[in-house]
Amino acid sequence: MTLNETSKFIALILRHKPEVIGIRLDEHGWANVDELIAGINRKTPFNMEMLEKIVREDEKTRYSFNEDKTLIRANQGHSIPVDVELEERTPPEILYHGTGEKYMSSIDAQGLLPKSRLYVHLSKDTETAVKVGSRHGKAVVYEVSAGKMARDGLKFYLSANGVWLAKSVPPKYLKKLK
Repeated sequence: MTLNETSKFIALILRHKPEVIGIRLDEHGWANVDELIAGINRKTPFNMEMLEKIVREDEKTRYSFNEDKTLIRANQGHSIPVDVELEERTPPEILYHGTGEKYMSSIDAQGLLPKSRLYVHLSKDTETAVKVGSRHGKAVVYEVSAGKMARDGLKFYLSANGVWLAKSVPPKYLKKLK
């Protein structure tokens, strides 16, 4: 397994299925580093140096260690119920959401829903939204009136890696850009 493949495997473990290597996450999404390394080692050679390199070089800053590097967690993107201790924050006036063209009619009707995840992920710039949307086919970007949503009482959170999160985004706060 390449380091990139291992990083994706770690995302699967820490966001969705810790049981694939026989570990458990605590209520805040933390996994024991030694258990994670031992579990991955059953599938492919892996050690602490490799884990530190993945965490350090991950362009999306997907993972965080605790202070003494005995615990690790994914910063966001979970489909399993964990509380990653997100702090409620006031969002910028406008945020963006990138998706695939095939989801437009559903989004136009229902707004943005977290589907299998705990939150809807929002970007602070269109470039990131386009990149995310491209993973789902032809990219479409929605402008989100985040400031208005917040003034209307909807909550926003900012993850450790700079991704804005909301439980959902009703259609009235969306404007299709492309």
